[in-house]
Amino acid sequence: MNNIDGKKELPGVKGPVCPYLKKCGGCISIGTPYEETLKKKRSEVEKLLKPYIRPEGIRGMDEPWHYRNKIHRACSYERNGKKEQHMSGIYVEGTHKIVPVKNCLIEDAAAEPVIRDIMKLARDFKIRNYDESTGNGLLRHILIRTGHVTGEMLVVLVLTNPVLPGKKHFIKALLDLHPEITTVVLNINNRHTSMILGEKETVAYGRGYIEDVLCGKRFRISPKSFYQVNSIQTEYLYRKAIEYAELEGTENVLDAYCGIGTISLAVSGLAAKVTGVESNRDAVRDAVVNAKLNGVENTHFICADAGDYMIRAASGGEKTDVLFMDPPRSGAEDAFLSAAAEAAPKKIVYISCNPETLARDLKKLIKRGYEVRRAEAVDMFPWTQHIETVCLLTHT
Repeated sequence: MNNIDGKKELPGVKGPVCPYLKKCGGCISIGTPYEETLKKKRSEVEKLLKPYIRPEGIRGMDEPWHYRNKIHRACSYERNGKKEQHMSGIYVEGTHKIVPVKNCLIEDAAAEPVIRDIMKLARDFKIRNYDESTGNGLLRHILIRTGHVTGEMLVVLVLTNPVLPGKKHFIKALLDLHPEITTVVLNINNRHTSMILGEKETVAYGRGYIEDVLCGKRFRISPKSFYQVNSIQTEYLYRKAIEYAELEGTENVLDAYCGIGTISLAVSGLAAKVTGVESNRDAVRDAVVNAKLNGVENTHFICADAGDYMIRAASGGEKTDVLFMDPPRSGAEDAFLSAAAEAAPKKIVYISCNPETLARDLKKLIKRGYEVRRAEAVDMFPWTQHIETVCLLTHT
């Protein structure tokens, strides 16, 4: 799909109406022609960034359905008199109320039959779903991750204790029904928390992780790994970020908030040296593994606060030519932006999942000597309110 630039009218992408539209609250725009949702998002980004830059457009999808490679179902158990009900579904936005869902229109369609059969097997093996009101029950969540390129599938069963009745036979029955499953992990979460995954896990089948390919690099994805849920749009977003950077092969690159190293490794062949900084220790371990997996030797990863690292690096005389930053929805902290200004990279490529905090941070960076040169929005999450944006800033 070409960019929406206000001059072209794109054909609407039509699809079925979601039966959960008024119950779930996630896909607020389903039922609206897709090109209209793009125009609305483009307008929002243009309005917020108007003081600094006119974005080049918004990148949409040709087929904005079933794009999510990470699928989560909450499992629940309810008793109404003598009647018992086991179900799985999606939390209503902002609540812990579960809406039973089948065939979600934005999730990988291959996952739905697997979820359905896990629920059936749980009944056959007399495995009770989790009752949040009492804390009783075993099966709490089902998490499925799929590789867009490799087709590998990871199934995570989140349990309240490590004993899965008839585990060997349960897993065999599941694999007989779905040989496409690459690995199965049992995760233990017995805490009263909104977190899906617990700290402990065991591999019940396979390697305990899957692999996928993004921007020509291979990545290991475990249950807790952060990996963008829309592989098609992520590929475009990262390639656009790399295009903005215009690397010549001599630069020292810093990738802040690097996660499992996706951007770091994607640019590794275009720079002299790449340093990825991430505060999540599990993500850093994944990043180190991914570098080895791809035979990359000019990239290393550090577990630290990105702002603290930049200050130390600058005071130690280490030069940063290009900074890639992909902060959380809350944006970058003032300390990080101050450290970035002190390090004074020639270019900053800012990837944002929240245009409001992006606009706020751009204003601060401009006051610290930067100018916004290019920007483009990417519809990473069709039918939802979320928008991804990539910006290039250069030191004036």
